[in-house]
Amino acid sequence: MEIRKAKLQEARQIQKLIEEGGREGFLLPRSLSEIYERIRDYWVGVEKGEIAMAGALHPVWDGLAEIRSLTVKKKFQGKGWGRELVEKMEEEAKLLGVKKIFVLTAIPEYFQRLGYRRISKDKLPHKIWRDCLDCPYFPDCREEALIKELD
Repeated sequence: MEIRKAKLQEARQIQKLIEEGGREGFLLPRSLSEIYERIRDYWVGVEKGEIAMAGALHPVWDGLAEIRSLTVKKKFQGKGWGRELVEKMEEEAKLLGVKKIFVLTAIPEYFQRLGYRRISKDKLPHKIWRDCLDCPYFPDCREEALIKELD
């Protein structure tokens, strides 16, 4: 498994992965234009030429970033690769000067195993609510907020 920053020509494959996660009920949709615009945020895991997983590290505020759209194809789950991808994004966050990373997720237990702790969404900057307006579940949010302080 090679974990690396995404390439522009991989945007459609990333969107397809995110759509698959959305059908399973744990990811919010992302438009292709949004993925292209934020391709620098995305990381991918490639196995034998196939994109097996993707996720994005999105800086939000001073010292704060969000992990978004973390997904691993079903046939590659259970190998610890998602954890490796999160660790790569956390390493990049440290290089950027990020002190805390948060996630909004429908599967909080996964992130708790990675050292994230639950918090109230009210503790996050109001800036994050901008994405909520486009969410199909707004105003009945199905996600929980978790945060991790980096060393």
